[in-house]
Amino acid sequence: MSIQETIQALRNELNQHNYNYYVLDNATISDYDFDVKLKELQDLEDKNPEFFDEDSPTQRVGGAITKNFKTVAHQYRMYSLDNSYSKEDLQDWQNRIQRVLGNVDLQYTCELKYDGASISITYENGKLVQALTRGDGFQGDDVTNNIKTIKSIPLKLKGNYPDKFDIRGEIILPYAGFEKMNQELIEIGETPYSNPRNTASGSLKLQDSAEVAKRPLECLLYFVTGNNLPFPSQFEGLESARNWGFKVPNEAKLVNNLQEVFDFIDYWDVHRHNLPYETDGVVVKVNSIQYQEELGYTAKSPRWAIAYKFKSEQVSTQLESISYQVGRTGAITPVANLKPVQLAGTIVKRASLHNADQIQKLDIRIHDTVFVEKGGEIIPKIIAVDLDKRPENSEVTHYITHCPECHTELVRNAGEANHYCPNFYGCPPQIIGRIQHYISRKAMDIEGLGGETVALLFKNNLVHNYADLYELKVEDILHLERMAKKSAENLVNGVQKSTEIPFESVLFALGIRFVGETVAKKLAKHYKNITALSQASLMELILVDEIGERIARSVIEFFENEENQKIIERLKNYGVQFEIVEKINPDATEKFIGKTFVVSGVFAQFSRDELKKTIEDNGGKVGSSISAKTDFVVAGDNMGPAKLEKANKLNIPILSEEDFITKLNESE
Repeated sequence: MSIQETIQALRNELNQHNYNYYVLDNATISDYDFDVKLKELQDLEDKNPEFFDEDSPTQRVGGAITKNFKTVAHQYRMYSLDNSYSKEDLQDWQNRIQRVLGNVDLQYTCELKYDGASISITYENGKLVQALTRGDGFQGDDVTNNIKTIKSIPLKLKGNYPDKFDIRGEIILPYAGFEKMNQELIEIGETPYSNPRNTASGSLKLQDSAEVAKRPLECLLYFVTGNNLPFPSQFEGLESARNWGFKVPNEAKLVNNLQEVFDFIDYWDVHRHNLPYETDGVVVKVNSIQYQEELGYTAKSPRWAIAYKFKSEQVSTQLESISYQVGRTGAITPVANLKPVQLAGTIVKRASLHNADQIQKLDIRIHDTVFVEKGGEIIPKIIAVDLDKRPENSEVTHYITHCPECHTELVRNAGEANHYCPNFYGCPPQIIGRIQHYISRKAMDIEGLGGETVALLFKNNLVHNYADLYELKVEDILHLERMAKKSAENLVNGVQKSTEIPFESVLFALGIRFVGETVAKKLAKHYKNITALSQASLMELILVDEIGERIARSVIEFFENEENQKIIERLKNYGVQFEIVEKINPDATEKFIGKTFVVSGVFAQFSRDELKKTIEDNGGKVGSSISAKTDFVVAGDNMGPAKLEKANKLNIPILSEEDFITKLNESE
């Protein structure tokens, strides 16, 4: 056997042992024997570098250093799941599905919901080429070097797989590995990690992949996405992924009705404690991919999937004090400061009290014994007071009347739950918060400038609004704490580079109340520039798709404010983008302008996304559901019967794929 053949034979053998151990949980060789063979392979590769292979088992140890993780757009958006907390919620979800699909027979895939860090991995021709974190769902950080060190993730696939696809999963840290890591920290006098989920997530962003390789991370895969996938259902997709070499949990189950879903939930609500890793619920998915496509997505979540969350863990502790935080919009949030207590793997010291009504409803008082739960929220919440343990001399809690920061008298608008500080331009947390929002990743994404630095700039009278950022000079900020010359230069350069950020992100960055990321995109697309938007009337704004009166009034109030007008004028002079830069499509027309299409079914010459893009490129709008405002339904094979019935009832023209192509090619 030649040296090259010996090296390849060792690689094949070690890859199979890795697969047996990390994917099948069935080791067929001792750790010692594995290490001996790995050392033998390493020595052969070192002596014969011409046979280097980046997918060799020796490369799993990492070593690549990543100073800054590159942000990359997801080819297929990563959505979040709607949550449910009762079986009634699941019944309501099924009812919504049947209103769209009609009274069809539904199967569901039930999977455990793993508590880790989401990842999307791209494979081309059976080879791992990229791994991205969830990020904001539209784009994530490229952590490919780190992901390649996780031994349960195949670098090359087996069997008959598509040419290109993405697979989604959860990076998790099993309890045993987590406890071992913490024991090692305790032995050297270091503080142990708080919980497996945060440790797994933090591991993905370590700059040295060799350090990631030392952590006993695993990846549990649960969803394949791409074009022309070779299976018609979610459950068959899981089986295919397992055959290609992925670690797909065996707990997933195909069920035939909602009662079987309930049975699955009841079983795992008890038996989840025997699993080797954290799980906090069950994910229920419509099994048929065709039905998934029919149901589509909301702005945030797939309509065809829902997460059932297991009842949260509760603990009791003592309320020591209540403090009040001021947000960037002036909203006041009361926070309970608690006697530290262990809850769901973390030490809890604070919990949200939401607003004055919640305090009154709970009748919560200082020194009360309270029940706290996490309930899927980042900040734990107080759900009840143990009145039997209330001190005899307790006093009723009176909500504050003045801002804790600037001492302005608070206001509370009719119909709103929160109190507000009206000192919009003079209250420090509001000023700092608006600038922090402006520089944030989903807004202006200013590199070299973080939230703490913004607070520092404000406290040193260098900025009082976000327009002031564009006048900062290196020499102005060099004297600030922990600000070296290179950091100062990066900050100034990052601010200047933000003038390249597109209008829709700028509009979100302005911090107009109720104008979130999605609303900003809709307004930017509709009005094209800041001038047209600022001059829009209340009724004109309300007539924009999905813009209600509350948002419209907030937009008008923002642009009527003289201070805001001055800031926007300054930003224009600094070169900030205040109009849409249209991407020119040479094939685009306006033949579908003013027309709304609904796309349903499976097509031969287009993917659904290609069909929708073609409609939009030609001036049309794509609706998610059929209504009296729908002009055409483009129907492919296996169109949902409920949509067909509704289209016929409303006398909406139904176009076949060929009809649509003919219409597309008609001269205007």
